[in-house]
Amino acid sequence: MSEANKNDAPPLVRHFRQILLWPLQVMHARVREPHISKYWELLDAMGEHCPWREVEDEFGDPDDFQERHYKEFVTFLPYVQRFLYGEGMGREGPTGYGKSPIRVYRRRDIARMRVLLDDRAPSLIFEVAHVDLYFFYDIDIIIPVVEFFTNDLPLSLAQDVLFKLGRAYPAFWEADGQGGQCPRRVEWLSATGETLAVSDYENRRKYLNFVCRHRSPNVAAHWEYLLRPLALYHSDREGVVRYRQIEYHRMPLLAYLSFDDPQALTRGDFARLALITRSGPSDTLPYAETALADFERHYCYDKFWDSANPALSSRYLCCGHAFVMVGKAGERFFADPETGLLGQFRHQYFLVNLIAHFHKATLMLFSEWLVTAISQLDIRDVDSVKTFKRDIRRIFETFLRFTHRYWFHEVSNQAQARDLFRLLIGHLDTDRIYQDVSAAVREMNQYLDSDGLRRQANTVVRLTVVTTLGLIATVSTGFLGMNLFDETDDPGWLKLLILAAVLVPSVLLVFYGVAKSKVLSDFLEALADERLAWREKLGVLFRVWGKRPPKINRF
Repeated sequence: MSEANKNDAPPLVRHFRQILLWPLQVMHARVREPHISKYWELLDAMGEHCPWREVEDEFGDPDDFQERHYKEFVTFLPYVQRFLYGEGMGREGPTGYGKSPIRVYRRRDIARMRVLLDDRAPSLIFEVAHVDLYFFYDIDIIIPVVEFFTNDLPLSLAQDVLFKLGRAYPAFWEADGQGGQCPRRVEWLSATGETLAVSDYENRRKYLNFVCRHRSPNVAAHWEYLLRPLALYHSDREGVVRYRQIEYHRMPLLAYLSFDDPQALTRGDFARLALITRSGPSDTLPYAETALADFERHYCYDKFWDSANPALSSRYLCCGHAFVMVGKAGERFFADPETGLLGQFRHQYFLVNLIAHFHKATLMLFSEWLVTAISQLDIRDVDSVKTFKRDIRRIFETFLRFTHRYWFHEVSNQAQARDLFRLLIGHLDTDRIYQDVSAAVREMNQYLDSDGLRRQANTVVRLTVVTTLGLIATVSTGFLGMNLFDETDDPGWLKLLILAAVLVPSVLLVFYGVAKSKVLSDFLEALADERLAWREKLGVLFRVWGKRPPKINRF
């Protein structure tokens, strides 16, 4: 089919589905509180006042366990299965891995989303499949997840939805005052159509004032509402848990698009979908031809795609920030919500992306922890040094637990899931980030170990000098216990005077020895060196009283 014929009828997305993931750093509302391993318990403690409720997994009633759940489970390797689903009880009770370290909470009051992209586009209504909040045991990361869908959406609108919708805050403002590259308006709607929250991307003064005061970005009003009762870190609003941005303001996403004829899409269409750019003419590319020369090799997974074979019409696109599936609406292989790729997109591939983005967010969190610890270190302040050591030890211990509980190079032996995970982490560059963070954590820990050894060595030097001087005092005063002088019949005050006459010089000698321990240790070392003359050895001793030692030629 020629390019001209392809462009005669604009492609229509028969089923459009998008999942937004928003990795965030989370912390206790009271900064001085100790580290918390189970932040979700703070939500549970709110009871009915909290809109979030924990989601029970599918492993409860065997009668409700479906084939889809089974296929999702067996997609992953055993150690990933234990991470995602935990491990059941053995015959003798709970043993082994135990429950999954992931907790999922869901709010059910948001049923739809109304979006106005710009003044020229129509208002769009999306059905919200779910709004979830993912917690991870012992890691200060949460990931809000929003899944929404609609049918029969023009491709140009679908491209703009992907490009504009997942923005935590505007990066700039247009001449008319609207948030740059953001929707003009986003509304959360209840099941009855009531408006629950509205975006405020156009409120430029709000964002400018917040950054000026706190040196941290604000978030749009509808995202702030969605996360309640969690509160932004610098926000004036109360919240039992606080969060802050840890990545770019564009949220990572997954997208599923089905077409009557996906092979009618042009190279420009696929480039816009893969790289999540704004819409444009299908016969043009979003970037220069030289920049996209290796587009298919870097961003496309074409195991089930062949432009010359209509039977192979499913294509996967990935740039790290986004994971997009394109296929044929009429094929059960692609469109079936239970056994087809639609079901796998919502479950297996969502989890693959969740793991990859969780890895990257956690590694960035470790990097920030290290920077914060070193920036607050003042080696002249004893309390600062103690705090630094405590923080580094905690980071090192947490990193070890992250490595052994959460870190995976492979998640599946199934070729498709394995290849797509490799493609995803290759774009996210998590292996390199992990090596950098691991090296930094080890260097910090080695610094503490070497500093501890240095302090221990200094202590040994001082004890050696004091022991040597004490030996002299012990020998010189030992006559008191040798009965050379019979003081048995002397009055008590005389005995005390004799004791003081011995004790005071001994104490002063010890204090003086500690104060001069470094130079005295140099003298002891020189005294033991047979290559030095007595004049040179005495010259080292003179340093105790501040005299410049003579130059020693050892060779």
